[in-house]
Amino acid sequence: MSRKLIYISCIVFIMSSCKREDNIIPNNNAPYYGEIPTLLLENYVNRCYIDLLGREPLDDEMIENVQFLRDNEVTIESRDQLLYKLQFDTTFIEGDSSYNQAYFHRFYELVKVRLIEGAANSYINSENANWLFEYEKDSIAGNMINAYKRLLEYNKLNDILKSEKQYRNGVISVSEYHRRMVYNSIYDDINMNTFNYINAIFDNLLFRYPTSYEFNECKLMIDDNSTQILMGSSGNCKYDVTTIICNSDEFYEGLVNWSYITFLGREANVQERDELMNILITYNDYQRIQRIILSSDEYAHFD
Repeated sequence: MSRKLIYISCIVFIMSSCKREDNIIPNNNAPYYGEIPTLLLENYVNRCYIDLLGREPLDDEMIENVQFLRDNEVTIESRDQLLYKLQFDTTFIEGDSSYNQAYFHRFYELVKVRLIEGAANSYINSENANWLFEYEKDSIAGNMINAYKRLLEYNKLNDILKSEKQYRNGVISVSEYHRRMVYNSIYDDINMNTFNYINAIFDNLLFRYPTSYEFNECKLMIDDNSTQILMGSSGNCKYDVTTIICNSDEFYEGLVNWSYITFLGREANVQERDELMNILITYNDYQRIQRIILSSDEYAHFD
């Protein structure tokens, strides 16, 4: 090889070895969900079915939904579509009647577990039969004041039984759903006397105990039918206490927190509570809140 050729070869080598390298920041890649293992997708679909419908998917449901997610690169939007289907699809399905019916029955059971220890409908009906018997007995005896009290308790429990279908059909709101669960004789029996009742309703719905002022205002409303101010609203009876609490911003914040505990096993942080609470208040759509949580990478274990 000639000296000139050797010289040119050295120049080319030096220039190629001095080529500028791109700066790559580790762990800064945009997520690409299309590479998620099939096992993780199956686990995600399985968990969605259990949490929303109370059962595991059938084999054909698993195959269909995993393929749907895969075809759409497992985007947040595709997960939302899957969750929406499980909540609202009314196509007949043997055993469930439909996803929609199974979903809202599951939600009914979850709310009962949260507030009235999961009382079965058969138990509620038996309690209602007792109230109806007492109402008829007092009516026959001419004791109409007591008779109407019994009838009121009967109607409260009957409202619980009707709430599943009424909520599914959009007749009542999620706040009214919860109000009914804390305004009945079963909840009273679980949290006997006014002291326990007031502390329980704050703890169950708001994840805190009442302040001394709030406790005293509630007690006066319930025990004395005295007009008082609670959370900026006036009331003078137990019904008013439940209505005020279940229509407060704190109720929606508590509902978000309960949802995080139920589906993620942890409480929501301040930012999460504030963001989803505002969405819930603005759109009055709890199912949307569920889909936001269940479509997250944290829930799906994709992160």
